[in-house]
Amino acid sequence: MASRISFSQYKLEAEIEKCRGECQWDKVQNLVKQLPPKTSENDDFGNLLLAEVLVEQCLKENTAKLKDCTPIMEKNEPKIREAKKYLSSILNRGKLQHNLMTEAILILAKLHFVEGSYRDALSMYARVGIDDLCVEDEPVYKKRLLAEAFVIKGLSLERQASSITSRVRLFEREEEIMSCFEKASVIALVFLQEEERIMISTQSRGTKGSLPVQELELTYFLEAALQSAYVHYFKKGNLAKGIKQMREILRAMETRPTQNFRMTIAKQLAEVLLRNLCEDSYWNPFSEPPPDLLKNEKSDTFQITPTTGPQLYKGDNLFCPEDIVEEALLLLRISESMANRDGVISRAPDQREDRNISFQNATALYDLLSITMGRRKQYEMLSEYLERAMKFAFDEFHLWYQLALSLVACGKSTRAVSALRECANLRPNDPSIPLMAAKVCIAPLHWLEQGEWFCKIVTTMGEEAGEFLSKGYLGLGLVYSLQATDAPLRSTRDKLHKKALKALRRAHSLDSEDHRIALYLSLQLAFNRQISEAIEQLQVALKLRNDDMHSLHLLALLFSAQKHYQRALEVINMAISEYPENFSTCRVVPSYCISLFFTKVKLEAVHTGPEEALETCRNMLNLWQTTHAAQFSDCDKESSMTEKQSTVRSSLVEGAATEKRNTVHLSFPDFHEADAGSLRVPSIAASRMELAMSEISAQSTAVKHAPKQLTIILEQIWLQAAELFLELQRTKDASFCIQEAASLFSMSHDVIFMCGRLEEMRGNLRGAKHFYEEALVINPRSAKIMEQLGRALHKMGRNSLGEKFLRDAVQAQATSHEAWNSLGEVLQDQGKNEDAAEYFLTALELEASSPIVPFAVIPREL
Repeated sequence: MASRISFSQYKLEAEIEKCRGECQWDKVQNLVKQLPPKTSENDDFGNLLLAEVLVEQCLKENTAKLKDCTPIMEKNEPKIREAKKYLSSILNRGKLQHNLMTEAILILAKLHFVEGSYRDALSMYARVGIDDLCVEDEPVYKKRLLAEAFVIKGLSLERQASSITSRVRLFEREEEIMSCFEKASVIALVFLQEEERIMISTQSRGTKGSLPVQELELTYFLEAALQSAYVHYFKKGNLAKGIKQMREILRAMETRPTQNFRMTIAKQLAEVLLRNLCEDSYWNPFSEPPPDLLKNEKSDTFQITPTTGPQLYKGDNLFCPEDIVEEALLLLRISESMANRDGVISRAPDQREDRNISFQNATALYDLLSITMGRRKQYEMLSEYLERAMKFAFDEFHLWYQLALSLVACGKSTRAVSALRECANLRPNDPSIPLMAAKVCIAPLHWLEQGEWFCKIVTTMGEEAGEFLSKGYLGLGLVYSLQATDAPLRSTRDKLHKKALKALRRAHSLDSEDHRIALYLSLQLAFNRQISEAIEQLQVALKLRNDDMHSLHLLALLFSAQKHYQRALEVINMAISEYPENFSTCRVVPSYCISLFFTKVKLEAVHTGPEEALETCRNMLNLWQTTHAAQFSDCDKESSMTEKQSTVRSSLVEGAATEKRNTVHLSFPDFHEADAGSLRVPSIAASRMELAMSEISAQSTAVKHAPKQLTIILEQIWLQAAELFLELQRTKDASFCIQEAASLFSMSHDVIFMCGRLEEMRGNLRGAKHFYEEALVINPRSAKIMEQLGRALHKMGRNSLGEKFLRDAVQAQATSHEAWNSLGEVLQDQGKNEDAAEYFLTALELEASSPIVPFAVIPREL
């Protein structure tokens, strides 16, 4: 080129340089034609530009082959052949300036690489002395060439067949590969940031109404330059260095060409953290890895310095994750926001491929989010994330099923059934989906009709349902059994019990090795008061699984129905020893977990006396207190993370309040010091009760802020203790327990019912009647309340009204021998001796097979 050039030619070359940096090769090709005549035909500079244009156009057309490592041969690509011709002539003449000759060699090396000639590519880089080239003060497009050159050199060394046997030479070769990849990553980031600034500056100087500036595209080799370093580290097992490299790339200031790449690398880093690190080996981005991860790894060969490295995000208030889940969630939320923003959801046929790619990316992302949130049991937040994914989920089963499972896990059962219904429509031949929907309908929702419909979907599949067919009949049996419990008419109940028994027998015949089917078949026989057959069937269930809590509980109830209370107590104690922490394992319905303890209290009250039963209640209070303190300790640890700044005075006050809250002392009236037959409590016991009441009233806020399930358990313990005190005719102690229960749930029908029991014990029948009526308003189907109200009315001489409520109680629970006996007493006082005798006989017959607590305490879940 001439030493002195015109301003127009200088401007033209500047425009060419700018377009080369922006990878606008069509523009470069047009600008080459505008060069002066003396250089447009024979000048090597024009040929260099044309060769680069041809190579880049060919690579863009064959990106798929590059990703598959398929050589692009000269004989099949005219552009490659023509470009090689231009470059060879340039190098043969050697008339270009040194910097342009370097560019020609770099382009020719790239051409050799895509042809699969790795040795020729390496010889070109050795010829130019690539390791000694300076990056600083070079034009922007030259930095792109150097970034591509370093990654190509590294890939060539990696792919070239080597006959080196010396460990030292192999180590040196590995060091050289990593040096090339790390240099390529840094230079590529610098190039992208500088090019972004130039493009933004050009756009800001553009006139109003001018064409928008074309965005830079992240080419195959630029993307390879960014990711080859950490990919190679992971291949070699250098986990710490690979994670550090990914974090450095993510800390670099974002550019528009790398937005999709950042979404991908953030997702990949989250996956690496979740799959390969444990909590103890985690280190945050601003600290050093643990020594055990670095013991087999050497120091970095190429250090990023402020003069050569890209610009990073910096600041004093940057968020720094403290564990794996925090960092993974942060990375996945960044990826999710990008996926939702850029996702293709159009149903147009020409966008099918892009739509599939968006769906695959979203699926992988939300699977990782499910793993991350599942570790912290944040299912409600996960369901919110998955709801945002529904725009990708048209006719896509996987995302719908993920959403349904998250809704089930977080307790949003109504919406979960809707999602499962959609899943069943997408996969009508999968029996597990309607079974899951039936499970949700039966247990949390009590939608028995819909549960029956889902179970029948499975049973109608027949043998196509495979191993799920027995579960379908099991679900039908449970639905019919629950419907029988809710049925108001005795004839309807008997019919449903028969259908339940038939379905359960069918399920047992299909899968005789399922202990749960054997358990529920035994339970159904118990509902039908076939106690001996129920015990025989339960033995089958216990042989299949001898430590099942519900099977042991049912065995104790069956023994109590036979009036073998000692054996029942032994079984209950064994079950409690198998499950000593029932409260802490409770997640859904508290009564399922603590029913063992309450059954033990009932058995002790009948077999050994109320005093020993009260001791069990005291143990239950201690266990509740331990569980409550443990849960609040966990809550305090989590809340302390968000309360780091406070004054010394407020910290002392809050610390004292927390200490007082975490040590809730639940005292119990001393039942050993009072005479069981006296209504007068000694002064020592009275003072202890006053102390206990003052302590609990002072700490009632902490109890009220406990989880609702734990609070329900505490209420039931107090009410059970009150019932035992009433049996001992200790009304003052019973009143104390009822007050404690009322402080938790003042409008509970159980609390109001016990208030009526207390007033009845005191002889205040009118007050007792008032409480029973209030309780019945809250729970109008309670047979226990109707029975007690009927008895109170009978004592008040209102036999007709009492008979009416007792008949309602018998209709609601036909197996209650107490209600039948009370109804007989009312009819006997009315002179209806024949009817009364019939009811007394019914009561005796039912009492002979009546368990200590109803069989319905055994949960019926699919």
